Amino acid sequence: MLLLNQQQVETLLDLERLIEALAPAMVDLSTGAVSMPQRVVTPVPGEDGLLADMPVYVPSAGALSSKLVTVYPHNPQQGLPGHQALVLLFDPTTGTPLVLMDGTAITAMRTAAGSALATRLLARPESEVLVIVGAGVQAWSHTLAMPRVRPIRKMRIVARDEHKGRVFARRAAETLGIPAGYFDSFAAAADGADIICATTHSAEPVVFGGLVQPGTHINSVGLAYRGRELDAEAVLRSLVVVESRKAALADGHGGAYDLKIPIAEGLITADHLRAEIGEILAGEREGRSSPDQITLYKSVGVALQDAVAAGLVYQAALEQGTGIELDF
Repeated sequence: MLLLNQQQVETLLDLERLIEALAPAMVDLSTGAVSMPQRVVTPVPGEDGLLADMPVYVPSAGALSSKLVTVYPHNPQQGLPGHQALVLLFDPTTGTPLVLMDGTAITAMRTAAGSALATRLLARPESEVLVIVGAGVQAWSHTLAMPRVRPIRKMRIVARDEHKGRVFARRAAETLGIPAGYFDSFAAAADGADIICATTHSAEPVVFGGLVQPGTHINSVGLAYRGRELDAEAVLRSLVVVESRKAALADGHGGAYDLKIPIAEGLITADHLRAEIGEILAGEREGRSSPDQITLYKSVGVALQDAVAAGLVYQAALEQGTGIELDF
């Protein structure tokens, strides 16, 4: 069995290839061709954290995998990632373990690739102004992913910590070669925004629908199992697209509280979830229908995306002779 660390995974996983590879896999998910049980979540109440197990079999990608991931929202205050994970990939014909790899980088990049795919489908083609809410790992992966699918010319960073926000903005400007600035309020950043990426663990809304302008596309990937990073108006005003309705509305810690809370309050029904990404790709459902429409991709992260990413990493590792062979 091969062993790959975080640095190796980051080097081997090509973001462009991942975005492309996710498209047919998401269609498979929506057509029922994927075997993907609901994630099993073990809460750790004393630490406000959780451990989740995410198994999946994707026949079209030849991928059988399981990811173990911990989510500890307060970790960044200690200099640790909020998400930490391991991914184990198996041979689907024999069940033999093939590779154990760091899943922290997998989680960050597959989440951003999913948002990029949604942005390609839903955002206006001329979208140029990108707002990133947050200054952590997911914020950075989305910063790298969005210019792959839209002609980003300007970036705005909204973060609670001004120092982190300004450092992040400088890094983004240097990396992408475009203007990037720190904004101390969502209201100021949202004015004139084309794409908004919410990438926080916030249990209180950080994206407010009343401030979102017509035509904006929103990606929301934050996980808060006691709250939400989107207010109800942001959901109400948007055409809502998800990876999987079943995953988005799962009971307990598994679903998207940003959607479940407005449903529980009677503000919307489950029918407000207009489409799955795979349904739009397959031509079964419509995405954006007008330039002024607000679109929202709410992601909870699905195991299929981890499996596809892990498969790409494994193939690249074999081609490049990277990793350590373990003999049990």
